[in-house]
Amino acid sequence: MAAVSDRLPAFPWDKLEPYKKTAAAHPDGIVDLSVGTPVDPVPQLIRQALIEAADSPGYPTVWGTEALRDAITGWLRGRLGASAAGHRNVLPVVGSKELVAWLPTQLGLGAGDKVAYPRLAYPTYEVGARLCGAEAVVYDDPTELDPAGVKLLWLNSPSNPTGKVLAKDELVRIVAWAREHGILLFSDECYLELGWEAEPVSVLHDDVCGGSYEGIVAVHSLSKRSNLAGYRAAFIAGDADVLGELLEIRKHGGMMTPAPVQAATVAALGDDRHVAEQRERYAARRAALRAALEAHGFRVEHSEASLYLWVTRDEPCWDTVAHLADLGILVAPGDFYGEAGARFVRVAFTATDERVEAAVKRLG
Repeated sequence: MAAVSDRLPAFPWDKLEPYKKTAAAHPDGIVDLSVGTPVDPVPQLIRQALIEAADSPGYPTVWGTEALRDAITGWLRGRLGASAAGHRNVLPVVGSKELVAWLPTQLGLGAGDKVAYPRLAYPTYEVGARLCGAEAVVYDDPTELDPAGVKLLWLNSPSNPTGKVLAKDELVRIVAWAREHGILLFSDECYLELGWEAEPVSVLHDDVCGGSYEGIVAVHSLSKRSNLAGYRAAFIAGDADVLGELLEIRKHGGMMTPAPVQAATVAALGDDRHVAEQRERYAARRAALRAALEAHGFRVEHSEASLYLWVTRDEPCWDTVAHLADLGILVAPGDFYGEAGARFVRVAFTATDERVEAAVKRLG
């Protein structure tokens, strides 16, 4: 067992515990803007769908119900502009983090293979490479990588942690490069519904992929758009051959989305109103926190989408974490996401309105 765990980096969030204790000691309590977990209620229509499907004594299928596949393909065509999406182009997964962590292993990657991801990135891309023994490589522009040995290329737009959005023409260029070199491209698009100063585009959009999903797969989650982090509701979509192989592997592994969660996902994807309402909540919190942080001396970079503000005071990130913890505010240090984040912190705006208001007052 240790041979596997020894491949992995130290779990970063453990390092934040002392600062969490400092922030929690504030007389008015902690304002936790670190993890970015949803705090608002699950929409009623989704809860109702879960309840109505609660009597599910049999095993669900890995591929999901026909109703679920209809809901996903309909959403892909209507929301992402993926007009050719069909049932063979979709596969539900048990939360997107599970998929990211175990994808290289399920693809059969190992020693001698390379997994590439952005220089500033969600740590689980690296974890996935390490779990299977592949080499993790980072990039600023993926088309500047030496393609030799690169078997899996991760894109992440909108980015976690920076909120940066890749423009459509950039996606076209990267998809063409990956196809030219026979590199499988997975695009993590879990924040696509949360564009603020830019409109995120999927790699599955007809204008990006040319209506063909060869060599490309998009990853989507309902955790943020629908407050379903606790449901572990997510899916991947794209190349039918790749998804077909993953389906067979995941059948053997019993990686099944629970039947009530499948029903809830159908309800969530069929309703746009709750998504718009949640966006309004986040937009108000984002505006309040951004103004307060800038007035406090922070500079915001990127942050045109996602649920985070990527900010700096041009000092080591742990100094910033300590400063804010003294104010009772907990944030994530930028070096959790790579060495390039060493002078930044990531500020989530997923706290309640009351907690965001408290943070704004303290920063003032």
